[in-house]
Amino acid sequence: MKFEAVTIKDIAKALGLSTSTVSRALRDSYEISPETKQAVLEYARQINYRPNPIALSLKEKRSRSIGVVVSEIANSFFSQAINGIESIAYTKGYHVIITQSLESYEREVMNMQFLSSRSVDGCLISVSSETNDFTHLSDLYQRGLPIVCFDRVVEDIACHKVSVDNVQGAYDATSHLIRSGFRRIAFVANAEVLSITRERQAGYRKALEDHGLSFDPSIVQYCTHGGMRLEEVETAVQGLLQQPLRPDAVFASSDKLTTNCMRYFRKEKIRVPEDMGVIGFSNLDLTDLLAPPLSVVRQPAYEMGRLAAELLIRVIESKKPETAFEKRVLPAELLVRESSLKGKR
Repeated sequence: MKFEAVTIKDIAKALGLSTSTVSRALRDSYEISPETKQAVLEYARQINYRPNPIALSLKEKRSRSIGVVVSEIANSFFSQAINGIESIAYTKGYHVIITQSLESYEREVMNMQFLSSRSVDGCLISVSSETNDFTHLSDLYQRGLPIVCFDRVVEDIACHKVSVDNVQGAYDATSHLIRSGFRRIAFVANAEVLSITRERQAGYRKALEDHGLSFDPSIVQYCTHGGMRLEEVETAVQGLLQQPLRPDAVFASSDKLTTNCMRYFRKEKIRVPEDMGVIGFSNLDLTDLLAPPLSVVRQPAYEMGRLAAELLIRVIESKKPETAFEKRVLPAELLVRESSLKGKR
């Protein structure tokens, strides 16, 4: 049996009123008597009446919904960011439609087309690792769709942006490894085109320079799919281990890269931290329960999601087009555990 939502017509029929009278009563119109309003509102509560969102969107020319595009919902960073987004959307009366690109440019384009065709009021996006052509975003933006970038930002679009201080986070992680006694520190990163990769590599290189160590491109590996494919990470780490002068530590620049490096070292019986120090960006809640506990750079993902949603809704509800845009950069937190402490086990 097909589900049919309760409508104004149902209320009107049950109470013996016209649909226009019920509609005005629900809108608290002065034209309707208090007694009639009370009867309509009471009956509407009894039958759990909710206004039709499609009809409302046609009337208000707004859908009260926002779209979100992330690489992977199962990623701990993005799941925490989505929680932050929804916390703001809920209090502001917006619904959230979540899509994932799975690090695919093609899927990202399709997601944006889907969301815009559903008349969302605006979009939050963290671009995929395959995306180096932003035409699909700039076209929608030029046509008036409000967009806010978070985490992996697009510099070419004049919009609000929310990110973490990737340079400082990477600098702190690399400096910690050096202070712990590691000297040949490899860098395992996402795709080169991503803003987070460029910024985290800049922090990594600055830390090496400030501590008198040279940058060696032979111990830098890029993973286009950001750790979503274990075999890609294994190939990257194997490439590092086959170097004539093997690294003694790895700095991994994202969540799944970090945990998949640990997974590979365990499989190959490479001891952490005795044989290989490890530190990485990760928001996984269980990193302290790994053996050994994993040192990480933790991002304020929930706060990033909240802030991105606040900025987007501000643009949506602004009576005038915004011309001044903010780039909010939040601090990361270095959590030092056994995986990066040389000779501690």
